[in-house]
Amino acid sequence: MEKHEYKKQLRKSLIEARLNLTDREVRSDLLQRVMRFWLVSQPDTIIGAYWPIKGEFDPLPALHRWKEDGELLEQPQRRRIGLPVIDREHRTLRFHVWYPGCPMEEDAYGIPKPKDTEVVEPTLLFVPCVGYGPGGYRLGYGGGFYDRTLAELQPQPKTVGLGFA
Repeated sequence: MEKHEYKKQLRKSLIEARLNLTDREVRSDLLQRVMRFWLVSQPDTIIGAYWPIKGEFDPLPALHRWKEDGELLEQPQRRRIGLPVIDREHRTLRFHVWYPGCPMEEDAYGIPKPKDTEVVEPTLLFVPCVGYGPGGYRLGYGGGFYDRTLAELQPQPKTVGLGFA
């Protein structure tokens, strides 16, 4: 089997397994807790994330709480969350400010994206994973959007892959 076909089949089986998790709520709750705890020690004020699809872990509740917590600090911080919007010309991603209730629209893949909000450059980026392997190798959906984006972003944001084991 060719590498391309192998990855295609692997993606399909991993997505199917993720969609069939019987304990998704428990896993999601635990990962939300880990994120909230971990974020306390991070100095970042702009974090990029993703809109969850196909059974992915949803990082947005923990990030919204992180954003609100920044306003309660002794010296309040303006924290912002960015969601990806496809730059069709370069086939990369740009991150637009997201907050609960902000205007949204679907992109060409049917994924919700912020509509007409400010472009931000995250210093920390949570990346969705279809799967992952030893050494942090990430298996995505195969479009290369994150790979091209990360190759271009300067300075490079810290990246954290999120997914269920």
